[in-house]
Amino acid sequence: MQLIECVPNFSEGVDLAVIKQITDVIESVDGVRLLNVDPGKATNRTVVTFVGEPQPVIDAAFLAIKKAGELIDMSRHHGEHPRMGATDVCPLIPISNITLEETAEYAKVLGKRVGGELNIPVYLYEYAQADKSRNNLSVIRAGEYEGFFKKIKLPEWKPDFGPAEMDAKRGATVIGARDFLVAYNVNLNTTSTRRANSIAFDVREAGRTIEGVKQPGLLKSVKAIGWYIEEYGIAQISMNLTNLNVTPLHIAFDEVCNRAQARGMRVTGSELVGLVPLKTLVDAGKYFLHKQQRSVGVSEKELIRIAIKTMGLDELAPFKPEERIIEYLLKDPSSAKLVSMTLADFADETASESPAPGGGSIAAYAGVLGASLAAMVANLSAHKKGWDDRWEEFSDWAKKGQQYKDELLKLVDQDTLAFNQIMDAFNLPKGSDEEKATRSEAIQAATKNAMEVPFKVMQAAYASMEVIKAMAETGNPNSVSDAGVAALCARAAVLGAFLNVRINASGCKDRVFADKMISEGAELERLAIELEWEILGIVGGKIG
Repeated sequence: MQLIECVPNFSEGVDLAVIKQITDVIESVDGVRLLNVDPGKATNRTVVTFVGEPQPVIDAAFLAIKKAGELIDMSRHHGEHPRMGATDVCPLIPISNITLEETAEYAKVLGKRVGGELNIPVYLYEYAQADKSRNNLSVIRAGEYEGFFKKIKLPEWKPDFGPAEMDAKRGATVIGARDFLVAYNVNLNTTSTRRANSIAFDVREAGRTIEGVKQPGLLKSVKAIGWYIEEYGIAQISMNLTNLNVTPLHIAFDEVCNRAQARGMRVTGSELVGLVPLKTLVDAGKYFLHKQQRSVGVSEKELIRIAIKTMGLDELAPFKPEERIIEYLLKDPSSAKLVSMTLADFADETASESPAPGGGSIAAYAGVLGASLAAMVANLSAHKKGWDDRWEEFSDWAKKGQQYKDELLKLVDQDTLAFNQIMDAFNLPKGSDEEKATRSEAIQAATKNAMEVPFKVMQAAYASMEVIKAMAETGNPNSVSDAGVAALCARAAVLGAFLNVRINASGCKDRVFADKMISEGAELERLAIELEWEILGIVGGKIG
């Protein structure tokens, strides 16, 4: 399935009823999922995020642009953010199974439709704009709404679509395709826009021009301006991070902190506008922990918490990761039904009359516990008094342990889903020869999957024993018994998962596939038993 994201910016951030009418038409389109609505009073601007397959997204964007033009009067609009239309900018962003070039073609289709059917002047930007002299949003928007009545008459600023006449009520709209962009504001302990701008010029890639000489800024792929936000009573550095691989969020934050301090100011916190990729906050958490010389081998949740607290993302308003991280919003709840339960609920569900979760999911969770204990010993070792020079060594082991834990956690639910797929296949109709053939193929495909999932459990649990052994040998001696329990859990995971491989192999008609899985599984079982005894020998020798 192809997925694109659309992030239109509407020039209304105060009247929530207007915003609701716009988002209602977006949600009226089947196949589109509204992810986030982020209004700003001071900027008088709302950033909306929705995703879906290309055509439904195009339809929803068109309806939203139309509705915004009906409800918003640009002749009365005032706000801190640069703007030129009721729908100021409408970017499309590739999310999965679609290229940026393909996304750009959809942006052109949308632009042509908006210009032709709504008679709104439309400018293409970024990857949808072939003319490089006018593909930059800030260049297009220069002069803003007030200046566009003259600008649009210039031959070089003829719109790509729609009339070459500025619409007094609706303004003009910029539509394009781009990579994922993060809109990010850093809060300062000053009310001075001039001083905020001095920092913005320091860090933004475009830098500043002094006496005709251009001086580039410190950060590549960063656009920035300074402004005063009356709602908060502070000045901010407002940034667009256009390539997180070049300048990630945490580097932008740290550099603004450095420049603020050099100019006698201090950063008090920051805010993200709209959504952010999971990796952005995970990488930030690791970065800040590494600066503290602390283990980065902690849970994803903890890394995100560290990032939020360090950058003060919750200073101006609560920051809820489940509502602001794009992967969390796109996650299928059924894919993590079991692991999201409490321990008591998980035990009750297992003990119920339902056949799933069964031994496969329990084997995977035993592996989770083993990997978690290994990571715990590594983290305790990284922070052990007197072992400060070894923190990176143990941080690396803890990170490995966390990776195995996360992999096995996913397999807890995948095993139950695999069992359910077999049941669904058996319930398919079998009235005709064609239906029987379809049902048989579905049963065999589900059976293979039901072998592959527990085999992955075996592989991950056995691999985690490398970390467990290392912690038994070199980790904090006060936690050596925890390493021993981890080995027992990992062995149970391998052997338990192999039972599920074998029982499902009995129903597999592809004997070459089944025999291969049994053979490789038996070898993993043998190796796990041997390694468990080796680890327990190390543990026993240290316990006495």
